[in-house]
Amino acid sequence: MSKPHKHNWAAFTALVAGLVVMIFPFVWMILSAFKSKADVYAYPPKWIPSGLNWENFARAFVMVPFARWFLNSLLVSAAMTFLQVGSAIFAAYAFSKMRFPFKGAIYLVVISTMLLPQILTIIPMFLLIAKLGLVDSYGGLILPELFSGFTILLLQQYFMAIPDDLMHAARIDGCGPLGCLRHVVIPNSGAAIATASFFSFLGHWRSYLWPLIVVNSTKLRTLPIGLKYLITESSNDYQVMMAASVMAIMPVLIAFVFTEKRFIRSITLSGLKA
Repeated sequence: MSKPHKHNWAAFTALVAGLVVMIFPFVWMILSAFKSKADVYAYPPKWIPSGLNWENFARAFVMVPFARWFLNSLLVSAAMTFLQVGSAIFAAYAFSKMRFPFKGAIYLVVISTMLLPQILTIIPMFLLIAKLGLVDSYGGLILPELFSGFTILLLQQYFMAIPDDLMHAARIDGCGPLGCLRHVVIPNSGAAIATASFFSFLGHWRSYLWPLIVVNSTKLRTLPIGLKYLITESSNDYQVMMAASVMAIMPVLIAFVFTEKRFIRSITLSGLKA
């Protein structure tokens, strides 16, 4: 067997091992969602549930206001994704296709925000939100996440690949800066915008620290905060938590299904460009 062939098998084995490690928690979660309480606490652990206990999913809605928290997460994540990607499109367009004073310095500041850990901005952000009177409100959840240096960088790199000849042709036809953005840049950047939207939605859907700090009332909790209330000192129904977790990941899976082709196309084009 040739050395390149051995290297291929070694790489394949490593990838399969990594896949097993990554997929194991999801398989265990799905199987546990259908187990009874006796199956969950059985020793040695039981892989296959003794029966399909669909009541675990129903109990999640009874034990906590799961529907309200689900809608909160969906509303907040969708609003934050729309506003964040929308603002990033304008910023990325300015950095990639326009000239203005201090462009390089401003771009450096935007990119440097990616180097700051979230924990450094939590306190000043909370003080600002408190002064605005937005603590324990949807506005307090949404407004601090409107800006994303990563989303701007992702879109800006893609916009730079759009030929300037298309922009010149649009200007000859009478398009201004916004017209070029609307008729040239956005139609040719569907893959990048879909990819940015998916990453933004995923990040906001699983956000835990900021909602934990800014939300006090039960009715405004999001799913990452609310799921832990399924496990209390008097109730250790882990199978119900697993069922709720399965329902919690469904919107992310649906979002990926709808953006998969554009997501892969974006990665492919980026690879060809490199």
